[in-house]
Amino acid sequence: MGGPFYFASQLKCGHSVIMTLETELFWSFRSPYSYLATQRYADIADRYDLHIKLRPVYPLAIRKPNFFEQNHPNWLGYTMRDMMRVAQFHNIEFSIPSPDPIVQNMTTREIASEQPYIFRLTRLGQIAARRGQSLNFCNNVSKLIWGGVKDWDKGDHLRNAAADVGLDFDAMHSEATDDAEKLDAEIAENQVSLEASGHWGVPTLVIKNEPFFGQDRIEMALWRMKQLGLKPKER
Repeated sequence: MGGPFYFASQLKCGHSVIMTLETELFWSFRSPYSYLATQRYADIADRYDLHIKLRPVYPLAIRKPNFFEQNHPNWLGYTMRDMMRVAQFHNIEFSIPSPDPIVQNMTTREIASEQPYIFRLTRLGQIAARRGQSLNFCNNVSKLIWGGVKDWDKGDHLRNAAADVGLDFDAMHSEATDDAEKLDAEIAENQVSLEASGHWGVPTLVIKNEPFFGQDRIEMALWRMKQLGLKPKER
């Protein structure tokens, strides 16, 4: 895969060339842990000479619908408790999505055959990646979905999330419909690249072909990047 790498920017400080570390973040709109990681990674990218290319993937509910039915009975209860306390610990706004990006019977864990949200969302995320704004766009949208905005799919919520990072939502919406097949191929390639890096789940940050899975590996990922020479931005 085209792995992360250092590249020299054209900006110079004195006689030294500023080096930017480029990484890849594999991510899903349905993953609460992706949401809980995104703002923290965005903050790191804002403070350091770091570019994070967010690459959206379809969640397990789409790729492996039987996954939830095969889990231990305690899995859902523990996950709900854990994601709430992670949000509290990091002082992140958190609420159960309304609507959920995946239509699922939470009692039986069965995934519905009709999914009106996740395909559109993920394609929009990939379109933002085409424009180099996937981290910021997906960060904005995930705040709507997981941050307590009811009916985040209606009105101007998504349009404003796009406009906030300089994207034309109407053009994105048309592209998501007209270029759906190619977008899905790109999203599938994101999953292939994720697994080639050595992991399969999200959120996973890949640094020079080394994967860091989970929102609880952010500090360790930052430690590794500093080992590789990551420096704060010049202000």
